[in-house]
Amino acid sequence: MESKLNLTELLQYVDPSMLSYQEWVNVGMALKHEGYTAADWDQWSQNDSRYRSGETFKKWSSFEGASQPVTGATITQLAKENGWQPIHNEDDDMILGWNDSFTATAVDKSYRLVNTDWVLGQEVHEPKSWNPSKEIINYLEAVFNPGDIIGYVNDGFPVKRTDGTEKWLPKSSGVYTKTAGELIDSLRRCKEDIGAVLGDPNPNSGAWIRINPLDGEGVKNTNVTDFRYSLVESDSMSIDQQNEILRELELPIVALTYSGEKSLHAIVKIDAVNYPQYQERVDYLYKIVESNGLKVDKQNKNPSRLSRLPGFIRGEKKQFLVATNIGKGSWEEWQEYIEDMNDNLPDPESLGDLFDKAIELAPELIKGMLRQGHKMLIAGPSKAGKSFALIQLAIAIAEGRKWFNFDCIQGKVLYVNLELDENSAKKRFFDIYNKQGLGHANVSNIDIWNLRGKTSPMDKLAPKLIRRAQKENYIAVIIDPIYKVLTGDENSAHEMANFTNQFDKIATELGCAVIYCHHHSKGSQGGKNSIDRSSGSGV
Repeated sequence: MESKLNLTELLQYVDPSMLSYQEWVNVGMALKHEGYTAADWDQWSQNDSRYRSGETFKKWSSFEGASQPVTGATITQLAKENGWQPIHNEDDDMILGWNDSFTATAVDKSYRLVNTDWVLGQEVHEPKSWNPSKEIINYLEAVFNPGDIIGYVNDGFPVKRTDGTEKWLPKSSGVYTKTAGELIDSLRRCKEDIGAVLGDPNPNSGAWIRINPLDGEGVKNTNVTDFRYSLVESDSMSIDQQNEILRELELPIVALTYSGEKSLHAIVKIDAVNYPQYQERVDYLYKIVESNGLKVDKQNKNPSRLSRLPGFIRGEKKQFLVATNIGKGSWEEWQEYIEDMNDNLPDPESLGDLFDKAIELAPELIKGMLRQGHKMLIAGPSKAGKSFALIQLAIAIAEGRKWFNFDCIQGKVLYVNLELDENSAKKRFFDIYNKQGLGHANVSNIDIWNLRGKTSPMDKLAPKLIRRAQKENYIAVIIDPIYKVLTGDENSAHEMANFTNQFDKIATELGCAVIYCHHHSKGSQGGKNSIDRSSGSGV
């Protein structure tokens, strides 16, 4: 199989009922070209009301000898158009990419608000008195405006699942020319006779309704007039557990329906202005939901998707409305809530046991001056010898010697050289070692990362540095000089705070000290404290 992607997984994003006949055939040809089986194509095709048993296998045998074969890229493109992201992993938020930035990205966020190990479930109660007409009216009034054209299907056909059980699928595109207001008025007039309004239902299949208003011309994504809602559905855990998680996440749910089988259908407010924004928001929604234990059906990302309509019988159970208008009031309010809950800040810590045990500080790297995991700035005027002082410090740590008469702990050092060419940097180390005349028994404790002419801003450099240094056990990282990687206005406290936060990230991730140098500001320095002489904001 040439394709590195699992194409059957990508097909979870593609609804066959939304494809033309030729597009459906192309999927089959692509699967065969990439080494999949007719059964793979057949199983996916069963999600379409046009499915005919045996047709896929018959068609499969005709896919031979094409001069321009249809490849897996066809399926990849269809999946992309329906919300699939090419580089996606459920735990991507825990991994830094080579070009990732530390500033305000999902890299810092797990988006896990619910501990699924402790989800016992919130019970879902069936209505005590069954009033189908009232169920439908309450749903339509909650989800749609009176003038919205809606689409619904109340008949289906059975297909066999792989486990031998039956699954009922929509038999046709259904009705898509009536408004919600018309149906509500008719249901109120006809009282209990929902068949007189919506057509006689099939008690085996139940009924479906499209989650967004339509234009009255069809039922495809292109017929959606308002990208208002998305469907969240999962049967990966019990109904009661689904109910608890959906509520715990404070999803802006306009209607929550029991499907009559293994899942709840949550109609979630998206309120997108166009299809690209709809895709972006639904991707975000699904990421949050899946991060909190609900494995969702990717085909539900389509804005024209069918959901279960309450007020109908499905087999031996009822499709009924569980709740309306729960959670946050809008998409914006909910997204702000999620981001606030995932600010990656530690919880407040009680000092109740402050005097119960000794407080252990980080080991000293430079005795009386710097501890491991902390950072230190060396500032001075141009040509004052800052780089020479940093090289002497690197040697002192590598050899376990004194630096300006301060004892240093011995260990490995990474010297990030941003200014000198490779050989000039090595020559400086060589000359200083020789000038000291104390030998170079542990010079192997020093690594140089030469980045002159190859560097990038600090928020991009930091994750790359962390990746390369993760397993090297450095006790110090020396960056010389920082003006080469400075981002933003050095006189802005806000921008300099963001910049220096990158050093904190390096120190925290690697458990080492970060030492860097910067130049003095212009003008007279005599009237300033030493801490205020460094150029830029005093953050």
